[in-house]
Amino acid sequence: MSEKQFSRLERLIGKEAVERLHSARAVVFGVGAVGGHAFESLVRCGIGNITIVDFDVVEESNINRQIIALHSTVGMEKVTAASRRALDIYPQLKIKAVNAFADSSNIPSLIEGADAVLDCIDTVSSKLEIIRSCQNQGIWMISSMGAALRRDLSQIRFASLDQTSGCPLARALRTRVRKAGLSARVPVVYSPEQVVFDYTQENDERADERRKQISLGSLPTITAAFGQYMAQGAINHILGASG
Repeated sequence: MSEKQFSRLERLIGKEAVERLHSARAVVFGVGAVGGHAFESLVRCGIGNITIVDFDVVEESNINRQIIALHSTVGMEKVTAASRRALDIYPQLKIKAVNAFADSSNIPSLIEGADAVLDCIDTVSSKLEIIRSCQNQGIWMISSMGAALRRDLSQIRFASLDQTSGCPLARALRTRVRKAGLSARVPVVYSPEQVVFDYTQENDERADERRKQISLGSLPTITAAFGQYMAQGAINHILGASG
């Protein structure tokens, strides 16, 4: 590893903290619009061991907002595109790329031994299982709420799931978390910017839960900012800072 690669980071937080990042393990569920930016920031900060989980492939419609989406990666598994990009940034990274839908059958084993788990996926049932597994194993996590349909960067913030307002996804997830007997004291990134969308309604045309309910409009600036907030929360936790 070039001594210069992390020199600016070391000047800011010190050599010991940089080494702590190198020895940390993170798991990122979803490497799309939010998760792709979160993952890359973890890589650029030198997190030494990262597992990424995503079942999807890059589509042309992803190019407007997903950092791994290029014309050259269309049709590629997202975890493959993300892995190749990450290793070009940080060749010493130990990366495990899992091309799978995250559910109760694989989440518990995927997060074992993690220092931080980042939930950047859309499916409410999977988000619930990530929360359940992290609480069962005592692993710190952070979850992204809805970034689509928002336009105001200034409203993005950190909060606990039980303290959110104005976000339909947060409201739907909070209800399911409480019904499952789990704690809603889950760190999240969310925006209270008002949008009209009901995450509690199932799409009758969706035969496979892995398919998204509907394609929602998204700005690259908003989804990227959500991802950076997610990464910052994880880095703060690993370094023992607040946030």
